[in-house]
Amino acid sequence: MKNSNRKKSASLGLSDKCCTAETGCKWNGSLCDVVTEPIYVQKVFDAALFNLQGLKTVSDQLFEPSIGPNVNIVRIEDIRCRKFFNPKNIDDPENLKLKPITTLSGAEFVQNCKGDYKVVGPDGTFSEKLIYANTEYCDEFEEGTPVFGTQNIEITGYIIVEIDVVYIDRKCKENLITLTSKVEIAPTCQPLVLTNFFELCIPSVFETAFLPRFAEFCNISCEARLATNSITRDIDIDPFTGAVRINLIISLCITCEKKIVVPVQLCVLSQNIKTQYSLSLK
Repeated sequence: MKNSNRKKSASLGLSDKCCTAETGCKWNGSLCDVVTEPIYVQKVFDAALFNLQGLKTVSDQLFEPSIGPNVNIVRIEDIRCRKFFNPKNIDDPENLKLKPITTLSGAEFVQNCKGDYKVVGPDGTFSEKLIYANTEYCDEFEEGTPVFGTQNIEITGYIIVEIDVVYIDRKCKENLITLTSKVEIAPTCQPLVLTNFFELCIPSVFETAFLPRFAEFCNISCEARLATNSITRDIDIDPFTGAVRINLIISLCITCEKKIVVPVQLCVLSQNIKTQYSLSLK
């Protein structure tokens, strides 16, 4: 279907709907304009990457549109799923969300009267927590101190499942149609929970200018398939209304990255752009 859509767009003379990013960074190749400049950034001291997977079974999920009475689905061309997100309301409870809840052993998060003290991360939000541990023993060896953690990831919200099916109508003609449904993964009151354990290394909290910071971010993708990979067992078509109900298995693939970061000054090479000013006297 993708190829046919591209050919159709080309035949109609429509412009490409996709784009190529432009960074705006250009260099004329001359080292005469290159100077050193300091940048205040965050250095990654230690990082760990984790991959988790969860399964969700769905029974009698209603898909739209209805394909009409007295028809048979003979083939499935493709099954796709994507995260549901409402751009008009980032707090929409139907948005697919990940909420990591982390506890530490051998260290603790710095707190204030409101709970864990958070600082601004590279994403521009208060996404990093200050972490504290007694690092005196490992400081004598000029090495980092290991800390251990447990993380529960709560998943709530919906996904969108699209299925391209081929069905035969009453005229014995094959038709291709895309069936769509919004599938609930878990409600806010009863989230789907995945658990993992990790170990990270933190630098000295006594000999550094800033307390080390704990940063984490997670992303989720999904894959959908028929529950038993059988059209006759997993797809039910109402003979009178043509409403389609399908049994599915949805695989949720989660990638989480955890980092220990510290603020540092970084010296970089930059192109020196000279600006000339002209002063006109009247």
